[in-house]
Amino acid sequence: MTGPTTRGEAPVADRLRSGAFYNVTRAVLSNRKATVGLGLLLVFVVLSLFPGLVARDSPTADTFTPSLGPSLSHLLGTTSYGQDVFAQLVYGTRESLVIAIVAGLLATALAVFMGVTSAFVGGTVDHALSMVIDTFLVLPAFPLIIVIAAYTKHASNGVLIAVLVVTGWSYGARTLRAQALSLRNRDFIIAARVRRERTWRLITFEVLPNMTSLILASFLGAALFSVLAAAGLQFIGLGNPDAQSWGTMLYWAQNSEALQAGMPLWAIMPGLCLALLGASFALLNYAFDEIGNPALRPVRMRRGR
Repeated sequence: MTGPTTRGEAPVADRLRSGAFYNVTRAVLSNRKATVGLGLLLVFVVLSLFPGLVARDSPTADTFTPSLGPSLSHLLGTTSYGQDVFAQLVYGTRESLVIAIVAGLLATALAVFMGVTSAFVGGTVDHALSMVIDTFLVLPAFPLIIVIAAYTKHASNGVLIAVLVVTGWSYGARTLRAQALSLRNRDFIIAARVRRERTWRLITFEVLPNMTSLILASFLGAALFSVLAAAGLQFIGLGNPDAQSWGTMLYWAQNSEALQAGMPLWAIMPGLCLALLGASFALLNYAFDEIGNPALRPVRMRRGR
């Protein structure tokens, strides 16, 4: 027999159950596609954190026989320069993932700042920020990336990330602004204004928690854009060719004509890893669609039955 519930215990439990983190976790675990996406992402995170536990050879060592096929000693063969392809693939995970996450976070932070500020400040500030957002929206992203990166050829990852952030934040800002506008006249926002809460506190504690799923979806979209755009830049030679990443693997494989020279795995495997990492971000988005679009929930429940 359980004792009486203390006053305030139920509301605390209700708040925990209805919290943003709980909703996101429940949505991910209850969605098969999102669960697969999370599993793929965790695999890449483990590889990036502990590459030495998976690949025993150095990715830069060129002491092996060039152009070897797959074997027990070299699971994916060797390059035309005598380097182990499997080691390069494993060690290249870290840089590719870091670019995706860092550029995605910075682009999302900029999108949140521009979108939410535009919606809540209003007036001249809203018109000015909306004009900036719309300007970046109509610019062709990838050609602009190529032009900017061409002026910083063989630049560091910091410059590459900066280029991706500048060209990848506007779509998320437009979406977040629309969501913030829909929240601006809700009852709980009006009540907070009546209490004369400061704008920064209103946004931080009232608005952003109600936009969690959309912010996470914006991050995943920005991360997906970043990892593919960065690999594209590295592939055409606008990144650092000495860096260890999947894009530089594709660059050197293309320069060495790996497919024609009988080393297809050198070109295929980094492309496959890029596709799987992109798929993990896309699959995770299904969970956040479910949170942001309640109409999708009964449809998925009926399909599950």
